[in-house]
Amino acid sequence: MDNSMAPVGELVDREKRHLNYLRVSITDRCNLRCLYCVPEGRIPKLGHDDILSYEEILRLIRIGIRLGIRKVRITGGEPLVRKGAIDLLGRLARIPELKDVSLTTNGVLLAANAQRIFDAGIRRINVSLDSLNPEKYAQITGYHQFNRVWEGIQRARKIGFAPIKINVVAMRGINDDEILDFGRLSIDHPFHIRFIEYMPIGNSRTSSTDQILTPEIQQMIATIGELIPVDNGYSDGPARRFRIAGARGEVGFISALSHHFCSHCNRLRLTADGKLRACLLSDHHEPVKEVLRNGGSDEQIAEIFRTAVRQKAARHDLCPNGFTTVKDQMQGIGG
Repeated sequence: MDNSMAPVGELVDREKRHLNYLRVSITDRCNLRCLYCVPEGRIPKLGHDDILSYEEILRLIRIGIRLGIRKVRITGGEPLVRKGAIDLLGRLARIPELKDVSLTTNGVLLAANAQRIFDAGIRRINVSLDSLNPEKYAQITGYHQFNRVWEGIQRARKIGFAPIKINVVAMRGINDDEILDFGRLSIDHPFHIRFIEYMPIGNSRTSSTDQILTPEIQQMIATIGELIPVDNGYSDGPARRFRIAGARGEVGFISALSHHFCSHCNRLRLTADGKLRACLLSDHHEPVKEVLRNGGSDEQIAEIFRTAVRQKAARHDLCPNGFTTVKDQMQGIGG
């Protein structure tokens, strides 16, 4: 690696935000077809040569570390469908400069792999779960896999993962009747439930009419018990955290539409096909794969990181009316 790399902490944008968190999608493939992610019919898949190799991903992460990246989350698609994903997690967990390495998964393959993931050095996982009803889960995801996901969550808890965050995309008329059930789940279990506002990204089978925003969700949860604010820690994302009085776990609200958290966003995203995105909710990206594969130096690649950061907007343009959307597909961007 070039010794002329810039000092730690260089990734500061025009809004004085320090970008130290890189979300890395390692595949666009997924073993589910969720309503809000996949349109009707088939969508093109990336070919083997289109996606970054693990060595390429590791090189980019190491360059990012030299620029101040301290937190990495591995995402997809579904990351566990890619062969070698757990070995990659282990290699990342052994990089001393990284203060936090975590995984987002849909949980279908979690039970079979939880011990290996833990042994690789990962302690924090996020599991996407939009229904506690097996039949409704199948309607949302296209597959009857609820029992496998729940088994995976229980297995992860027994092994010692903490916290286990459960991500719930709240959708009106689809799973809003389960919001209280998810809230109560945090009372009886040490899970961190995250209610996520539906965001219009790509071509899907849902629309802005399905949105249910945080104020309404929070008002519903408050009927269970007093919501006590919880301070965010170093490894926390944009969720506003609460604990229901007497609960073992937490609830949190990720409010990209109703309560922009852009002013303190610290994220960059690396897509599976080698694009750096400074914002999930913008189609703008900086291509890095071509430079990487054409013999680009570490310093040339570092400059692409800097360019992505300079292009990061003050705030995204999405709003609840759905007039503005992101054209790229979610599974291609990375969850």
